Amino acid sequence: MSLSRQIAGQFKEVQLSGTWVATNLKTQLSDVTWEQATTKVGPLNTIAALAFHINYYVAGLVQVLEGGPLDIRDKYSFDMPPIHSQADWEKLLDKMWADAEKFASLVEQMPDERLWEGFVDEKYGNYYRNLLGMIEHSYYHLGQIVLIKKILMQQDM
Repeated sequence: MSLSRQIAGQFKEVQLSGTWVATNLKTQLSDVTWEQATTKVGPLNTIAALAFHINYYVAGLVQVLEGGPLDIRDKYSFDMPPIHSQADWEKLLDKMWADAEKFASLVEQMPDERLWEGFVDEKYGNYYRNLLGMIEHSYYHLGQIVLIKKILMQQDM
């Protein structure tokens, strides 16, 4: 198996279908209502804000992998459109899963040699570093989502 395919598989595991850490984002978010997703727990980000934030970077890298510019900026990574209904929440999730599938597919098709090429600007390192960063970033926020969800479930009891 190529390294690119391995990276794509690991990304799919955290985002869509894996159990490397016993769960994944899609499983954790599948039973969250829009009210839960937008409920603030102390000073923590909401589940919806974290989902948007994760996907903000995935969508930004999809654009680059498709040959476009790197337009994403950290200062906008939590600028989520308001969620006022279950339909709004599901729209965010549908985009998240579609972007994750597209990201994984583009990475899977990437020749391994490209992994070592510079990513957009020298300061960002190579493609390998940025692709692994997406996996690490997703796991980091998956952990936060799991904890916030547990707190919300306990409050509902």
